[in-house]
Amino acid sequence: MSSENGPLIQTFEPEAVAVAHRIVGRRAELRSLAACVQTDRNALLEGPVGVGKTALARAVAEGLGRGFVRVDGDGRYTEAKLVGHFDPPGVLARGYLPELFVDGPLVAAMRQGALLFINELNRMPEGVQNVLLPALDEGIVYVPHLGVVRAAPGFVVIATQNPAEFVATGHLSEALLDRFELVRLGYQSDDDEQIIVSQQARTQPAPDIVAGAVAIARATRNDPRIRRGASVRAAVAIADLATVLGGDLRAAAALALPTRIELVDARETPMEQLLEELEKKSLGLRPPSSRP
Repeated sequence: MSSENGPLIQTFEPEAVAVAHRIVGRRAELRSLAACVQTDRNALLEGPVGVGKTALARAVAEGLGRGFVRVDGDGRYTEAKLVGHFDPPGVLARGYLPELFVDGPLVAAMRQGALLFINELNRMPEGVQNVLLPALDEGIVYVPHLGVVRAAPGFVVIATQNPAEFVATGHLSEALLDRFELVRLGYQSDDDEQIIVSQQARTQPAPDIVAGAVAIARATRNDPRIRRGASVRAAVAIADLATVLGGDLRAAAALALPTRIELVDARETPMEQLLEELEKKSLGLRPPSSRP
């Protein structure tokens, strides 16, 4: 939050916040993101799908006592959705009165002095991105027939973007990037991912299934036939499915991976063969007792 003399630095305890939100690892990223919010600086979280960008932003917002307003970006998102609109029947009956304006996420976060979280900002159309510039610069947005909306103290934006190689992502303009600090999130360690899978799985999978699921997901990230590998979400799905399939990790991977990986050339890489090779590569020969 801001005071008349600048940002009011609030206390932030990364360890306590991580425990409260069941965040595994990520202490350095928590500190970096909190520092941005504490100093009223907008932050851009960059990393592949499934590395916990949303969870990190929400944890920081709650850890600093900020409201949290979420927007999910896509190519069809409009400026009116972001800013807000006047109620059409009300306008026809009474005209453009302030009380007839329906706040969009941007105006709502500004009025509340909240954290505006924009998921996958680089999927949004350029026009929508440009609406953010005066809000990021001066804490204002101009709405036709309503006038200038000024942000209450505490308003800040945290946006995310996937790396440029992901499908359907665009590039943010230099003008927009200049208003953000960058916090990068990569994949976590094998041990951290096993803890995450154990926490998030719905079936209480055995440790060997958790380890196998994580190994398969991690193997997809450095295979030359795979353009985009699987996140820890895929490992969670594999662990759950394998648990109810009697430990059959290959069958579980066949269900979980096709929607979560992108092949370089699907015509030259039969999925069944790929999954078999990934299992052998990542797990080696599994003991007979682990199979159905």
